[in-house]
Amino acid sequence: MPYIIDGKAISKQIKDELRDEVEKLTEAGINACLAVIQVGNDPASTVYVNNKKKACEYVGMSFLHISFDENVKEEKVIKRIKELNKDKYINGIIVQLPLPFGFHEDKIINVIDTSKDVDGFKNGSIFIPPVALGIMELFDYYKINLEGKNVLVIGRSKRVGIPIMMECLKRNASVSICHSKTNNLSEYTRASDIIISCVGKKDLITKSMIKPGTIIIDVGITYENNRIYGDVKNNVYDKCSYITPVPGGVGPMTVIMLVKNTFDAYKKQNGIIDMFDIWW
Repeated sequence: MPYIIDGKAISKQIKDELRDEVEKLTEAGINACLAVIQVGNDPASTVYVNNKKKACEYVGMSFLHISFDENVKEEKVIKRIKELNKDKYINGIIVQLPLPFGFHEDKIINVIDTSKDVDGFKNGSIFIPPVALGIMELFDYYKINLEGKNVLVIGRSKRVGIPIMMECLKRNASVSICHSKTNNLSEYTRASDIIISCVGKKDLITKSMIKPGTIIIDVGITYENNRIYGDVKNNVYDKCSYITPVPGGVGPMTVIMLVKNTFDAYKKQNGIIDMFDIWW
């Protein structure tokens, strides 16, 4: 049986460490704040927003949830983002995705001030997307070295797959990228030391598709009959060396990395990121 990569436990450890940092600033009368804009009432999106709220509250940061009806005019959402950009008490701004049909994701996200784009989705953002950061934290915690490894990223989304690929390249991995339309996907999976799947297709990866000892990071999410499934079928557990469960793997890490990005944004905006250790 493989090592189960416990993202929930690791995220709790990071939350506790971050809470200690936040507490020091709070004692000085300073409070970081994350603003989340949600359009529509998609149940899954509501769950994600609530998870982010709980994480912020746990570490002692403020959280602002701005909810719009799905029939809201796009211009009204953009106007609200511009107001948040000017608000010095708001340090991070994200738009909960997916947006309802008819909205232009890039147009809306690119309105967010670069210094507050804590999801790292805007062109030229100074932040790494939380999902990619979270995965790198998992590799670090379990001392998984990517250098020289054949890493396969399945999923070409510019919000998820591409940032993950770039972070793996920074660690000197040899990275291939596939997607849901790739022919003969098993040829790529069998040649890989590490597979990071972020397609959102239940049972995409099966036992016969991997070699013994493969490390698997399952980012995919599929809702079926009120249950959550990843991209990886359960029978791979007998064959891989490490694996992230769904839920409880990458998800909790993504949330806490978003909170950490927001706290880092606060420090950058206030010029204290290099002085923090000296002050305290």
